[in-house]
Amino acid sequence: MATILVVDDELGIRDLLSEILNDEGHTVELAENAAQARAVRAVLRPDLVLLDIWMPDTDGVTLLKEWATTGLLSMPVIMMSGHATIDTAVEATRIGAAAFLEKPITLAKLLKAVDQGLNKAVAKPGLMASVKVGAPPAADLTVEVAMTGGSLPAPIMDLGPQSMQSFNLEGPLRESRDEFEKAYFEYHLAKESGSMTRVAEKTGLERTHLYRKLKQLGVDLARSKRNAL
Repeated sequence: MATILVVDDELGIRDLLSEILNDEGHTVELAENAAQARAVRAVLRPDLVLLDIWMPDTDGVTLLKEWATTGLLSMPVIMMSGHATIDTAVEATRIGAAAFLEKPITLAKLLKAVDQGLNKAVAKPGLMASVKVGAPPAADLTVEVAMTGGSLPAPIMDLGPQSMQSFNLEGPLRESRDEFEKAYFEYHLAKESGSMTRVAEKTGLERTHLYRKLKQLGVDLARSKRNAL
């Protein structure tokens, strides 16, 4: 997983993003202003930065520009704001921002933007404008897509033999239902690389209920994560 730096002067935002990203398996570092962000960037060299625009000392766009002009923009930076304009979004993407998230940030948009940023970083280290093979050209990524945390189409995944699962229709209903549910959850765990947050969102279950359900069905979470790798 990745090391992600969250830069925001609001404690509540920092805590919320940290909780979500930690739950996804990432290592999260926090900064409440540009000065702290510079210090963390210098020491840790994070894989991705979530950067708020409106901060009391130095605003996020200015910090982004500073990193770009000094050769320090070697990681994807996702800008965040609740009061951004189209002009601000255009300026940030021109400087080198990977995406633009509008507050309040939904879980789905956050995870998509983070995955997109990290996938770009892995595919083309050090290059912010890289595009996956078979994806639309960079010019097709409009400001609207960036501001809503949109992402490029995900690659088709080979989920292995479980995608061809068959069920015994001759047995008791409860057993057949349990077989189906187990295969259903194993499928989504593999598809979402073992992310409980995304599986809960996809299946419409609360995380606590999901954990109980997986335990009841005997789903091996460790095995599901290995199969997803």
